[in-house]
Amino acid sequence: MKKQVLVAGGGIGGLAAALGASRAGWDVRLFERAAAFSEVGAGVQLGPNVVRRLQAWDLHKPLQAVAAFPSRLQVRSALSGRELAELPLGATAIERYGAAYATIHRADLHGLLLAAVEKYTDTQLNLSQAIEGFTDGSRATSPIPGAETAVTVRTSRGKEVEGDALVGADGLWSATRLQLLGGTLPRTTGHLAYRALVAQDALPKALRTQQITAWLGPRLHVVQYPVRRGELQNLVVIIEGPAPADLQTWDHAANAADLEDALQGACPALRHAIDGVAAAGGGWRLWPLSDRPPVRGPNDMAQGLVALLGDAAHPMVPYLAQGAGMAIEDAAELQRALSMHDLEVPLRLTRYALNRWQRNARVQARATRNGRIFHAVGPVRWGRDASLRLLGQRVLDLPWLYRGDGSVASSL
Repeated sequence: MKKQVLVAGGGIGGLAAALGASRAGWDVRLFERAAAFSEVGAGVQLGPNVVRRLQAWDLHKPLQAVAAFPSRLQVRSALSGRELAELPLGATAIERYGAAYATIHRADLHGLLLAAVEKYTDTQLNLSQAIEGFTDGSRATSPIPGAETAVTVRTSRGKEVEGDALVGADGLWSATRLQLLGGTLPRTTGHLAYRALVAQDALPKALRTQQITAWLGPRLHVVQYPVRRGELQNLVVIIEGPAPADLQTWDHAANAADLEDALQGACPALRHAIDGVAAAGGGWRLWPLSDRPPVRGPNDMAQGLVALLGDAAHPMVPYLAQGAGMAIEDAAELQRALSMHDLEVPLRLTRYALNRWQRNARVQARATRNGRIFHAVGPVRWGRDASLRLLGQRVLDLPWLYRGDGSVASSL
């Protein structure tokens, strides 16, 4: 008899978990609070480590149909406009890491995962219904006979549903995590992300781009890159400032005047790029950035019949462009673990956690470190710029990240 996994959350992480579990031969019941599957208008970067995972799931053609594949990453000074360093991508990334570097609209990534999940007839997608709590029979102090191999969830509709495992992929404010680990709420970082998407053909030719450009300045940085086959341009401006009062509503209307104030010292080229958003009929959205300290050990990712995945397990700031990527890597490792049919389910989830927690912790820590470097002021900023000019690709290329898949040898 096939086992059944319950998945909390229908975002990128939840759909990736559902796809991995389906490919491992499990039935899937996914629960999503929203009334319809959707994703916000924003871009996502997918390094070769992530593109390889998607290719292994037979998603190469769907990815090719919707993503952009920049030929290089360029780093420039936000103050002077001077190029500090560049990293070839495109064919160079394929040669070095076996896959391209992709940039994609979040909705397009979500859509290709959803289409892949919907091909499995043993998958149930339940909308307008969130998982709000669970009972893990394997950890009960007075287990009911026969229940020690089951987890029962309670949904927002008052239903109880039983499965063989639960994956909490319910994001930064995960209810699954709160019950499993308790502890504190996510921490605010003091960084605010202003995001915009504009049609490339609505911009002057000088402002269109098919590459990734990162602008580094004191207490701010800007990233721009193409998405949706290069037809759209994604722009992200991250500055330092107080977060909105309602942190759980993470997508806010932005005050363009605040953004203008933050960019007063920027070079003309960068200001032209930002001004082009309004001129092209685009608008800005504000995302306050939150995270958690790095994962401390495997128990932070799985206990008993319950596992955490993606932002529910390891939310991170976007300064390594790996938030969605780590969720997809998690799901690939979850697939491997769930396929270990000779192990009891708690041991499979423990194997998943053992093989993922150190890599996730390293990426979380490196992303936080990058944020300090990107926003450096004074002598630290001068040292950063000098290092980029002198070392270039040696600083920007990350073999440990792009070559790895997060799996480590471990035994139980």
